[in-house]
Amino acid sequence: MKLKVKTCHFNYILGLLITSLVLLMVLIGFFYTPYDPNEMNVALKNNPPTLAHLLGTDNFGRDILSRVMKGAGTTYIIAVVVVIIGGTLGTIVGTLTGYFGGWFDEVVMRLNDVLTSFPSILLALVFVSVFGPGTYNIIIALGIIFVPSYARVVRSEFIVLKERDFVKNAKLMGAGSFRIMFIHILPNTRRVLIPALLIGFNNAVLAEAGLSYLSLGVQPPQASLGRMLSEAQSYMIDSPWYAIAPGLMIILTILGFSLISGGMENE
Repeated sequence: MKLKVKTCHFNYILGLLITSLVLLMVLIGFFYTPYDPNEMNVALKNNPPTLAHLLGTDNFGRDILSRVMKGAGTTYIIAVVVVIIGGTLGTIVGTLTGYFGGWFDEVVMRLNDVLTSFPSILLALVFVSVFGPGTYNIIIALGIIFVPSYARVVRSEFIVLKERDFVKNAKLMGAGSFRIMFIHILPNTRRVLIPALLIGFNNAVLAEAGLSYLSLGVQPPQASLGRMLSEAQSYMIDSPWYAIAPGLMIILTILGFSLISGGMENE
């Protein structure tokens, strides 16, 4: 048991360390990059890593480090907004269905089941195909698609918590349904909701990378991790550093947030 606790703490600390380093790089990228991420120099195209360009250059002679810093920021902003939209709407749906139950719960959760029966990336592809590619469209598509997963998490917690003594005491004291739901019960769902939000962030990063890789998300010349991987696929043999940098950034992001989420769930 002690070994398990120590392992969880180690994973949690390791996740914090990895995430802090990645976030630091992203935050710096909002204010400073070694070069203009979109500045082209044909004379430097596909150059390997050097002291001048630590991660090399791409097929347009653009500095890869600068584009990774800026592109990761774009990917992170998209993921955060998606989680805010999906998390907010999903929390509201889960709160109402979990607390009131009955026919309202049955109708809403059956609709929820219909949405979750389809792969989220497939629904996003359909949405983007209909309304066109672009940053705003993938944010809206992914935000809506993430609602059912958060609704289920919050609903399951509400079903358990609404039978607890502190809720019954609040009802006896005359507290209204709104106050009970959002003041008394909702804060107690953070044990499962926060890890769910972290996993949702990971899923949003992967979804953005997938859609941008398919040229349905972020459009050139704007950089994102998925967009960079798409541009690098034709140069995997001659210029492998082009794909390694954004790919490694995605891996570290997923690893860091997964370790933090796992540590929180096992506390």
